[in-house]
Amino acid sequence: MTTTSAPNQATPPNRSRRIISISLAVIAALVVAFFVFANLYSDWMWFSQLGFTEVLTTQWIARTVMFVVGFLAMAVPVWGVIQLAYRLRPVYARLSSQLDRYQEVVEPLRRLAMWGIPIFFGFFAGFAASAQWETTWLWVNGVATSTTDPQFGLDTGFYLFGLPFYTTVVGFASGVVLVCLLLTAVVSYLYGSVRVGQRELRISKAARIQLAVLAGIYLLLQGASLWLDRYSTLITQEDRITGPAYVGVNAVIPGQTILAIAAVIVALAFFITAVIGRWRYPLIATALLVVSAIVVGAAIPWAVTTFQVRPNQLSLESQYYQRNLDSTKAAYGIDGVEKENFEAATTAEAGQLRNDAASTAQLRIMDPAIISPTVRQLEQYRAYYQFGNPLDVDRYQINGQSQDAVVALRELNIQQLGDAATWQNTTLVYTHGYGMVAAAGNERTDDGDPVFLEQAIPGTGFLTDLNYEPRVYFGEQSPPYSIVGGPEGGEDIELDYPLGADGGTETRTTFRGDGGPSVGNVFNRLIYALKFQSEQILFSDYVNEDSQILYDRNPKDRVQKVAPYLTLDSDPYPTVVDGRIQWVIDGYTTSANYPYSTGVSLSRAIADSNTPSPTYSLDNINYIRNSVKATVDAYDGKVTLYAWDDEDPILQAWQKVYPSSLEPWSEMSADLMSHVRYPTDLMKVQRSMLGVYHVDDARSFFQQDNRWATPNDPQDPNSLQPPYYLTMKMPSQDEPTYSMFTSFIPASQGQARNVLTGYLAVDSNAGDEQGTKREDYGRLRMLVIDAATTVPGPGQVQNTFDSDTAVSSQINILQQGQSQVLNGNLLTLPVGGGLLYVQPVFVQSSGGTQLPQLRRVLVAFGNRIAFENTLSEALDTLFGGDSGAETGDESVAPTDPTDQPDQGGDTPATPNAPAGDYAAALVEAQEALAAKQAALTAGNLAEFATQDARLNAAVQRLIELEGQAQDSADSTPTPAPTPAG
Repeated sequence: MTTTSAPNQATPPNRSRRIISISLAVIAALVVAFFVFANLYSDWMWFSQLGFTEVLTTQWIARTVMFVVGFLAMAVPVWGVIQLAYRLRPVYARLSSQLDRYQEVVEPLRRLAMWGIPIFFGFFAGFAASAQWETTWLWVNGVATSTTDPQFGLDTGFYLFGLPFYTTVVGFASGVVLVCLLLTAVVSYLYGSVRVGQRELRISKAARIQLAVLAGIYLLLQGASLWLDRYSTLITQEDRITGPAYVGVNAVIPGQTILAIAAVIVALAFFITAVIGRWRYPLIATALLVVSAIVVGAAIPWAVTTFQVRPNQLSLESQYYQRNLDSTKAAYGIDGVEKENFEAATTAEAGQLRNDAASTAQLRIMDPAIISPTVRQLEQYRAYYQFGNPLDVDRYQINGQSQDAVVALRELNIQQLGDAATWQNTTLVYTHGYGMVAAAGNERTDDGDPVFLEQAIPGTGFLTDLNYEPRVYFGEQSPPYSIVGGPEGGEDIELDYPLGADGGTETRTTFRGDGGPSVGNVFNRLIYALKFQSEQILFSDYVNEDSQILYDRNPKDRVQKVAPYLTLDSDPYPTVVDGRIQWVIDGYTTSANYPYSTGVSLSRAIADSNTPSPTYSLDNINYIRNSVKATVDAYDGKVTLYAWDDEDPILQAWQKVYPSSLEPWSEMSADLMSHVRYPTDLMKVQRSMLGVYHVDDARSFFQQDNRWATPNDPQDPNSLQPPYYLTMKMPSQDEPTYSMFTSFIPASQGQARNVLTGYLAVDSNAGDEQGTKREDYGRLRMLVIDAATTVPGPGQVQNTFDSDTAVSSQINILQQGQSQVLNGNLLTLPVGGGLLYVQPVFVQSSGGTQLPQLRRVLVAFGNRIAFENTLSEALDTLFGGDSGAETGDESVAPTDPTDQPDQGGDTPATPNAPAGDYAAALVEAQEALAAKQAALTAGNLAEFATQDARLNAAVQRLIELEGQAQDSADSTPTPAPTPAG
């Protein structure tokens, strides 16, 4: 008997493989979800520890609400039009073979597409809407101002808060309607409601109504957009100003009004077509609308400009120029500038500075942009410490006197740990910097080093006497994260500073503040192990139940996270306030929507030789206020925000968004008030605008024959000269005060004359009383240099210094051996009835260890210059032997650089020869060099050769004296080094 095998049946799907695939997908989704949760939860813990949970939850809620609104606003209409177009399709429509094939492809996916397409577009719309949550919340919480625009008479709050929101809503709605219109057309075509063929277009009644209504709604939205565009002209650049001038007011705005009304009429034509079914009228109306837009929007403004404005520009546009002048000054806070015509004295006479002795006493000769290497060499102590570059400036009351100071924090640099850079060292041991270093800005030692007011480890100086907290856990150079804290009485793990008691090599400590989220339980440790991709956080035995994790430690980063609406100043500075090191950061509220105000690039205005061009999310602005002063505690990272300009409408709106995040400025302590200052970046923006907007009338603005510019830094011709803080007084002031200064020269498209045209000072002293601002704080005082007086500008003065034969010969001596000469900041000072220039000159090694030391001071007044060892000597030389000034270096007996060994080489840079012999040879060399240069200028080649030989002989004598000094130095025992600190 034979058997027949049963036919092979189709193998059923592999259920195990499907289960495994689904399981892996679920696991992957859970892992991703947990990572997302870990990130959100760590953010919540960070904000909660700082006391700013409201900021985070407000953002979460706002973004979620806006996403839902955006999703539904797009998905629901799209779903609706697809459903309508499909359900109202003709049932017995005769379709072409091509459409039949399309339907065969689409039909199996129809249900998925009818839900998937709305969801797809909804997600995009939701994310787009969530990105606009700030615009919406500002509109909801916007406030009225006391100012109205000069064209429509609307409150400026409408432009700051309302117009951006309305424009966004109309644009979003237009996008939704346009997507609906396109999808309706596609679905109607696929299912026969719209048929094209044999040179005719057939549309079913249902499709006609749907398409016509959508087209009408779209045109209504375009009409609304055109109506809003009328207001947008007030923040749009037109020819020479921002805001509408004659053409804008008399042609553009009326034209936009006409077009907006026309768009509404065309929309009504489409609605009528939906009822009567005649497409001819709306299509003709649409064509006429397009033609009208061209004529009204382009042709008429061109004709008005060509035939009316250009022949009569000043008379027709003066009032609009004045609008721009007034609004721009108000928007940048420069409407209160006190201008004074200044006939600068240019001749120097004995005793001329006697009335300014209190000002000259605080002249800063220690350049914070140069002496950072000196401070590092003298105060670093260990390779893992570092100082900022450039250093910061501040002022303190010492023995009842205000003292300008150059300050820096000794922060960590864990990159220098080398092989010791293990996870335990970089996370648990090296956790903080230690101490502030402060040097007098107006003093120097005999060797040319800074005179320290606070220094060493442990600290010595006036701050240590106040018993301040020197540890720096939060700074600009802090490690990415550290784990600190432990039980009372436990082992100290953190390195405090490299010096111990009883001859020990180090002192250790344990952080006792509240500086970061807890990692005292396994779950939190897991969260941060994932966040920082570090399993050691989870498994280290040194992490205990009292441990905290410190991260986001840069002061600017911390303030930006808790106040995301602020634009922060590029120069945070540390100061000791009430026994703690506090970082002070200025915050700005900005806008690009102030009516009739000219815009400026924030990054370009702020960039100078000390500050590289920063990056901002909103770079082009036309309104700015220093609305917030923020502090960050360097020990525990506490952030405090003070509403400094509580009349700023933008800040008032944000205070309603985040009601509990700011404190009134009246809560600032008296000590903190004495250290806040007028912010650097605001001054830079204001001086950028004052280059054009220092004039007061439309005629001067139109002619622009008196435009100013900020001079380039003489040491960096490709960058602007930074403003500088000094305790000085302007001619109109009775007493010196802590202020910031900058100068102006003529603006030019080509080679500009480098002469002074203006000089600006802003009072930066807020006072020293709690709850009270000094009345003069923030007052802008401008000297307008009389055109009949030629005062050299910074570039011209620097050129005079560099080309003077007597100066250059001494510079050549300073550059002997392996030495390098560094020119310090060139300060312009309003003293003696004129403008005095002061420039410290430093010398450092050109290789090896670099230790810039102050060796000379250059000064200039009018066309005279002097170059001496100290500022006091230089001023006396310049002003007839007795300037009458007081300086911080009057008692200094400078060590002649010719008696000092070169800092970086093995050979002395200048000889230790008998003073008389060396001085005579030096004078001979200087005189020969000057005579040689004069002969060359006169074209006397014979005399040139004679003086060249004389110079060579003098230089040879200097070399011989140097050799003698070297022999003497080699035979002299080397003294034992003095221990640092």
